[in-house]
Amino acid sequence: MNASTKAKTPQKEAPFLKGIHDIRRFFFKNEIPIYFISATNFNLLGADEWVKGLKYISYIDCFDGQHPNVFVPKEQVDHEPFESIEDINNYMLQHPEVVDYIKKRRNGKALFLMFDEQTEALAEKLGLEICFPKASLRTHLDNKVVTTRVADAAGVKSVPNVLAKVDSYKTLRKVAARLGPELVVQTPFGDSGHTTFFISNEDDWNNHADEIVGEKEVKVMKKIRCRGTAIEACVTRHGTIVAPLMTELVGFPELTPYKGGWCGNEILPDVFSEKVRRQARRATVAFGNQLLKEGYRGYFELDFLIDLDTDKLYLGELNPRITGASSITNHAVFALADMPLFMFHLLEWMDVDYKINLRDINRRWNLPENTDGWGQMIIKHCEDSVDVLTEAPPSGIWRMDDRGEVHYARFDTHRRAVEDENEAFFLRILQPGEYRYKGADLGILVSRGRFMTDDYALNDRAQAWIRGIRKRFSTKPLTFPPEAQYGGFKLM
Repeated sequence: MNASTKAKTPQKEAPFLKGIHDIRRFFFKNEIPIYFISATNFNLLGADEWVKGLKYISYIDCFDGQHPNVFVPKEQVDHEPFESIEDINNYMLQHPEVVDYIKKRRNGKALFLMFDEQTEALAEKLGLEICFPKASLRTHLDNKVVTTRVADAAGVKSVPNVLAKVDSYKTLRKVAARLGPELVVQTPFGDSGHTTFFISNEDDWNNHADEIVGEKEVKVMKKIRCRGTAIEACVTRHGTIVAPLMTELVGFPELTPYKGGWCGNEILPDVFSEKVRRQARRATVAFGNQLLKEGYRGYFELDFLIDLDTDKLYLGELNPRITGASSITNHAVFALADMPLFMFHLLEWMDVDYKINLRDINRRWNLPENTDGWGQMIIKHCEDSVDVLTEAPPSGIWRMDDRGEVHYARFDTHRRAVEDENEAFFLRILQPGEYRYKGADLGILVSRGRFMTDDYALNDRAQAWIRGIRKRFSTKPLTFPPEAQYGGFKLM
């Protein structure tokens, strides 16, 4: 039998997945190596339990080598100082141990919190497909000025604003004449609390002018009394799936040194009125559908502002990525009953066709009985000091006693084992031997129930947990000037 008459091996057809049941089974049987590569595995904690073959490649060892699916390469002492998560990821993709680890498991797919064009080139060299839209598109959409225009196209309202080049206080007052005397100015890029400026007079302007005048365009908003919220969603080929609205913890000096800085979230069944939840859902679907027109698909998060005087909902900003709130979203009851939101994202890159009843999913996820109460706090070093960490509380389950003292209870890899409000999962970020500096992420604490009062102040339980965890850190003074390390930028 010659080559022309040999029987051809039939090609295995990609499965067609009919609904949530098929999709879950597909991921449980997955044979494609998948990696979440970032500073830590915080954002996708527990994802490895839903997706066979998913491994975390992390720069920071939060679990002291005990997590079965976390790979942490040994530190290379001669690398350049990190200035971003992208720098960390690019360092790891060139690390010999990481290269060997990926090659041994063959070609696969990669998820990142943040990445740039260099990351894309390094991933391609390793045979990795990045499961996200291009970095250039993400950067374009992440621009707060562009986000506002996308929202306008989608019919999603922003706080009354003007987009303009502002080169002086006189210009600011001219372009924002209709917005009133108290203004909020945002530059196009930057972490929460770092690039938002409150300007009521010329002295305020002088304090922030250097950060504003160099921009081609800024967003100038009317100052309103508002409350921040967050909502995560996923743009799929079938439409936009929307998770419930979450509260945000913002600017608490017990948690962060940055005024206006994000420091946690809560997800609760009844903290918002049905009117506000409905506004948020509709706006998120409209925004997601517009993102699809812009060429974007996958996971995204929107910050909304609730006007306390009118109860109107306004768009705050867009994060076109997995976020610091993703762990909360992906472990709530609605997600566990169907499947976590990140799996809908990943499904868009798995080379299979599928069918879902998107309307039913959104309806179920909106029902209050399908949301349980959880909160998380991001604990930073808030003092203007630098020292060396000698002891740090280990990751795992901690318990608070009747006196408000906290004690290590047992090891676990995420929050599932938290039994009641007297227990919490703590993920340690900063490790012994590292510098503790202003703004350094010490760790993340997750527990059942609320961390805030109805007036959005930290409640007594939150204060006790913060005190208890902070007491578990020990330091020694510096004996020499600190070297540059990762830090000074958002790790999650």
